[in-house]
Amino acid sequence: MNLTLKIWRQAGPNDKGRMETYKVSNVNPDMSFLEMLDVLNEDLIAKGEDPVAFDHDCREGICGMCSLYINGEAHGPGRGITTCQLHMRSFKDGDTITIEPWRAKAFPVIKDLVTDRSAFDRIIQAGGYISVNTSGNTIDANAIPIPKEDADKAFDAATCIGCGACVATCKNSSAMLFVAAKVSQFALLPQGRVEAKERVLKMVHQMDLEGFGNCTNTGACEVECPKGISLENIARMNREYLKATLS
Repeated sequence: MNLTLKIWRQAGPNDKGRMETYKVSNVNPDMSFLEMLDVLNEDLIAKGEDPVAFDHDCREGICGMCSLYINGEAHGPGRGITTCQLHMRSFKDGDTITIEPWRAKAFPVIKDLVTDRSAFDRIIQAGGYISVNTSGNTIDANAIPIPKEDADKAFDAATCIGCGACVATCKNSSAMLFVAAKVSQFALLPQGRVEAKERVLKMVHQMDLEGFGNCTNTGACEVECPKGISLENIARMNREYLKATLS
């Protein structure tokens, strides 16, 4: 396959940035999207040019670092996959592919396709954990009976990998789906109920401080989420928040 790539290049956070065009040839359809970028970078390095910076780690759809905006879609064409799970057979010979970083005020560009998503980390630090002391005579968490429906919903919410596709897809750059998933995974379990009120208030407050936009229930976040996190979690978080503010 021979492809034309239009890639966002930005030397640093304060650089204006621009789109650059590159040609790649002999791309194997069975390559992953990141492997194709590796081929491009090998060519650039061989020419003495600066390679394209992009985030990656596990390359197995687990870590969420490979976040790219491909042809106007978070993680590119396909559903339920991350960029590293996207294969070049999803494209045709001669295609032009536009590759951009996440576009959100709360996710500033570090270099090229790499964005700073530490805003998510600060939201988690604000309350996305259980700090109840479990030493001594406290009942082991695994010994507490939990309805299967609640356990399944908690596990579904916990599959969120924090990639930021929901933010990148939302017209308002809202982080509601991410925050709701993290609130829900604890709110559904008895271990998380002790700090439920404090957790939701702190996490929503931090989300607002980070500059994320408001949710208008468009639903694009759920569609583009590689883990299929449901909008039901946003409704649950809203209920948790309302109860916390009234109690």
